[in-house]
Amino acid sequence: MVEPVRFPEIDLYEGWGEPMRTECEVKALEIIQGEIPAGLEGTLYRNGADRQFPSGRTDDIFIDGEGMFHMFRFEGGQVDYRCRWVRTERFKRQEAARRGLFGRYRNRFTNDPSVEDVHMGTANTTAMFHAGHLYALKEDDLPYELDPDTLETLGRVDMDGQIRSTSFTAHPKVDPVTNELFAFSYQAKGDGTKDIVFYLFDADGRLSNEIWFEMPYAACVHDFAITDEWVVFPFFPLITDMDVVKAGGPFYQWNPKQETHVALVPRRGGADGIRWFKGPATSAGHMMNAHRDGSKIHLDVCLYEGNCFPFFPTPEGETAPGVPPFLTRMTMDLERNEGAFTKQRMLDVSCEMPRTDDRYQGRPNRYGYMICYRSADGSSSTGRLDLATGKLDFWSPGAGDTVQECQFVPRAPDAPEGDGWLLVPVARLSKGRSDLVVLDAQDLAAGPVATIKLPVRVRSTFHGTWVPKETLATGLYPYKLHAA
Repeated sequence: MVEPVRFPEIDLYEGWGEPMRTECEVKALEIIQGEIPAGLEGTLYRNGADRQFPSGRTDDIFIDGEGMFHMFRFEGGQVDYRCRWVRTERFKRQEAARRGLFGRYRNRFTNDPSVEDVHMGTANTTAMFHAGHLYALKEDDLPYELDPDTLETLGRVDMDGQIRSTSFTAHPKVDPVTNELFAFSYQAKGDGTKDIVFYLFDADGRLSNEIWFEMPYAACVHDFAITDEWVVFPFFPLITDMDVVKAGGPFYQWNPKQETHVALVPRRGGADGIRWFKGPATSAGHMMNAHRDGSKIHLDVCLYEGNCFPFFPTPEGETAPGVPPFLTRMTMDLERNEGAFTKQRMLDVSCEMPRTDDRYQGRPNRYGYMICYRSADGSSSTGRLDLATGKLDFWSPGAGDTVQECQFVPRAPDAPEGDGWLLVPVARLSKGRSDLVVLDAQDLAAGPVATIKLPVRVRSTFHGTWVPKETLATGLYPYKLHAA
């Protein structure tokens, strides 16, 4: 007899966090306010974690759980919705067993013996579209390819043998102007190794550069950034100790006595051209952008002056209250040899999940978009920061409701920077369901241009991507930089 399914009574699985465990499809979602802008044709893909079965533990964390992939297709003034599980090997084994088989986050030594040789990858973090292929990504595994129309899982792939690392990033950068793909893998030769590799793929999906080097420690490298000449890798002291992992402990530990290191890797060079910088212990999950300014490389990042993941303790087992993230500019000066980076806070409002107009990744950008935490009632807002003036505009969904990461869509392929739409998933906590709103990125205060009602709850999505209708057909993005 299979044991009954029962999730533990912990905060993670209460209220909005209650697992959905549901695939669904809705044709022609109800548009309860406004109308879809003319020319907004394409697909918004989103990815997040849900729980297929309880793990049997009470120390589950929100970034764990099976990949639930979401699709919003904009066509002819209507929007269709579909969500599907990413059918990883882990998912299929649990589906067959009708129970949870995997234990602590990324700790294979806590798994059921029956899945000793099964990879723990969940494919739950982001969506990537490149060279005509759609992928679900999680940084501890290889990509899973999905059908861009049905979301059927096509399989785990290594891009025709071109990915030689054991995993692939959950934060690739697809340049929609050149159609190149920038990616990496950390702990690239297996759990606890200090190996990291940078990959550059051309518009056809062919590998054009590969650079292997070593991190200062076995770090968590969730995100990175690019410029026209350099690739920016920050290493924060969230470190894997395999002795601790083998004993059943956490996969990462916060080491405040270690320094933060930044490697500048030549975009088209080799490991012998890497430049290193360092400073006091900090942490971050997400980069807004980076760009080169003469001899200086600026990295704009939501920086935590402490541990960004308080559920990962110190080696002494100590946990500290969470510290807020603030948009901060870290600057590395190439005229200084092996120097320290400097820091400058750019916004005094706490924020996360920063985005730009994707055409300006690696290039100087004026506008940044993010989730702003500024309300005592628990709601969050979508913000737009003008980096030239420091002005912050924002839109709030209302008391108690929250926003997820936004996606910028240019009004036209060659529109000026920031001229377009923001697509924002909204958690309507009071109603137990979700919306998707369309905002004019130049006038957030005016409120939604359109509000699309979902009759279901989109429990959690971390990251996603917009794929224009033309790109789905050709495999290439049509975008251009605006000619001033």
